[in-house]
Amino acid sequence: MKHDVKDLKLAPEGKRRMEWAGGDMPVLKLIKERFEKEKPLDGIRVSACLHVTAETGNLVRTLKAGGAQVVLCASNPLSTQDDVAASLVSDFGIPVFAINGEDNKTYYKHMEAALEQKPSVTIDDGADLVSTIHSSHPGLVKEVKGSMEETTTGLVRLRAMERDGVLKFPVIAVNDAATKHLFDNRYGTGQSTLDGVIRATNMLIAGKTVVIVGYGWCGRGLAMRSRGMGAKVVVTEIDPVRALEATMDGYWVMPMSEAARIGDLFCTLTGDIHVIRKEHFQVMKDGAVVCNAGHFNVEIDINGLNELTVEKSPEARKFVEGFVMKDGRTIYLLAEGRLINLASAEGHPACVMDMSFAVQALATEHIEKNHATLENHVYDVPHEIDGWIASLKLKSMGISIDLLTKEQEKYLVSWEAGTI
Repeated sequence: MKHDVKDLKLAPEGKRRMEWAGGDMPVLKLIKERFEKEKPLDGIRVSACLHVTAETGNLVRTLKAGGAQVVLCASNPLSTQDDVAASLVSDFGIPVFAINGEDNKTYYKHMEAALEQKPSVTIDDGADLVSTIHSSHPGLVKEVKGSMEETTTGLVRLRAMERDGVLKFPVIAVNDAATKHLFDNRYGTGQSTLDGVIRATNMLIAGKTVVIVGYGWCGRGLAMRSRGMGAKVVVTEIDPVRALEATMDGYWVMPMSEAARIGDLFCTLTGDIHVIRKEHFQVMKDGAVVCNAGHFNVEIDINGLNELTVEKSPEARKFVEGFVMKDGRTIYLLAEGRLINLASAEGHPACVMDMSFAVQALATEHIEKNHATLENHVYDVPHEIDGWIASLKLKSMGISIDLLTKEQEKYLVSWEAGTI
């Protein structure tokens, strides 16, 4: 079996890591048990470009249990857990092409390896697989029944493709499922980003001015967690509604040109390019720390930072790089501007990824069952999938909720009753 991982001897630790994560993924476990019996994915070829973590390992094992032929490659050069990659190959017979710290050439070579099986379904975390198929392998388009996209960043790209009329197969917007973005993006990103910052720097968050760049669900989560740890939180936004929401949530809202002068820690969560730029670095205080929790490292203008730099200080800690300015100030960039929560930490906790990957598994089944009726559009996850996952998650947590009475059901679908 073809594969490219760091060291197969790491497999035992990776297996233990997946088993530990699996203990906090009860919804995905139920799906896996059904898939093993029903084999709804029998014969389909799934190429997945995802963060190779313990939680992802449990997802691809679920897909394989459903009958799929799965090949996995990394969606970020610094997010791979090498022991998990080794275990998937050695213990579960799943071809994996991912090595933590791989260079760009290897990253794209691994992506090509994942496409060699001519996938009938793709799963993306940033739309790199889909864009590579469209730009470099148009002959594969006819093989693909559909794709799933896990990120806000990827959906920006895919909706642009749909808008321009170049999208050649249907895509399910997994990121937009309520059981994904309301929990994974908000609570997962909020906790894991601070976890990554603290592991990289050992910074005390209390008393710091933390600048949150972007107030989407990821930004909301990080702002909430930062304030909970005692930070003074500033939000920068380009959307007036989100800026108003951040204001009424109790945060300072201002342009980046102002926030750059007062921030101690900056984190980008926008899905856009160069939201922290050269003019912002020029006014940052000495010792400012900059990191990214959006998908791609383009959110920070690293070239602009390099242009202002007269020397780079020796690496103070792993994942911490100092850029010394002409006036003696040092700005610290974490994890090369890549995803801080996956580069220096372990990504989102398994409990929240349980729902995200349950959506992925069921969306894969949905494509297999319905691809003949789907057009080349970006589709929302069916509402019934969201509801089923939320109900199972509540049940696993020992939480019960009310049910509508017959009278209430009738009232909600009628128009005759009003003020009595």
